[in-house]
Amino acid sequence: MRNEKELTGVTHLGSNGTVYPTDYSPELLEAFENKHPENEYVVTLDCPEFTTLCPKTGQPDFGHIVISYIPRQRMVESKSLKLYLFSFRNHGDFHEDVVNIIMNDLWKLMDPKYIEVKGYFMPRGGISIHPFANRGDEKHEELCRQRRLAAFDTITKNG
Repeated sequence: MRNEKELTGVTHLGSNGTVYPTDYSPELLEAFENKHPENEYVVTLDCPEFTTLCPKTGQPDFGHIVISYIPRQRMVESKSLKLYLFSFRNHGDFHEDVVNIIMNDLWKLMDPKYIEVKGYFMPRGGISIHPFANRGDEKHEELCRQRRLAAFDTITKNG
């Protein structure tokens, strides 16, 4: 079991007074120590109810965000991630921007070995948009390249 020192900085989890943000708030993100930094393993977070706004019309855009990463020393705490993703609800940005913003905010928080963020947005005007962004350290550059190529293959196979 984790001790109090290991949970320092994790404030949202277990809080009875959860306040939902009204605009984009990266400061909501919290991290905890990875107890297994010697292992190279993948953590995937599936967020099927993501909402943001069109930057031009202000109309809601609905999507599904999938985040996968290989942790180094720190890992994102899931309730803080939920609140952070909720903060996009009134944020107006293009789908491609949102995916890159999420990736960059999580990179800054955790400094993972590798991270990727995929967005599966519902059709607007008959077009679905599925942006993919990834980033890795020097040891994971080849994985970055392979995963970007695989993202192209997925799109062409389904389209």
